[in-house]
Amino acid sequence: MPRQQPAAQRPVRRRSYDQFCAAARALDQVGDRWTLLIVRELLGGPRRYTDLHADLPGVSTDVLASRLKDMEQGGLAVRRRLPPPASASVYELTGRGHGLLPVLAALADWGAPALAERRPTDAVRAHWFALPLLRALAALTQDGILEVRLDEGEFHVRTGSGAAPGSGGEPYGFGPADHADARITLDSALCLELVSGRVTLAEAVKDGRIEVTGEGALAAELRGA
Repeated sequence: MPRQQPAAQRPVRRRSYDQFCAAARALDQVGDRWTLLIVRELLGGPRRYTDLHADLPGVSTDVLASRLKDMEQGGLAVRRRLPPPASASVYELTGRGHGLLPVLAALADWGAPALAERRPTDAVRAHWFALPLLRALAALTQDGILEVRLDEGEFHVRTGSGAAPGSGGEPYGFGPADHADARITLDSALCLELVSGRVTLAEAVKDGRIEVTGEGALAAELRGA
């Protein structure tokens, strides 16, 4: 009886383009599928593994765990344990990980025209609108926390100098803010118009398509006072 041949081993996947090029080096770290979307989630603040899995529909548990491990090894993210009573482990971006904010913001600007029509299979989360909306809010000069209410849910963003890359805080957060300086209510269709530049923030507020609530300097600036 002929001896059975051992199964051929699958080649090890190369993890580097081996090119002395800044773009290639960057893609060595963040070019894998799902990595930049994990960064998108962590830009909003520390998150548990279960939260990441819930807000990354379509990713398998094995792939998510592998990408997070790669990000830890690459110095983009760290895992730490929250103090009691939470006693849960969370992942958060390092300074180098936060440095990807302008990259993701540019990708969001470039990809916004592809959002003209929502496909039946498309998942959606309210905070996914935060990145493309940041540019439309960049003209706001007052520092503060702005809560954004969409039909899909709520998120909050920093305005003024706190929104600038390298400011040290998360550019946006999940859900309603603990202490919002102002709130705006709009729908996702208008949000995409703002992102595309078809309408300005001031125009949408003036026309009543954006409802502004709150007192103080940020709310006054939004109302054009």
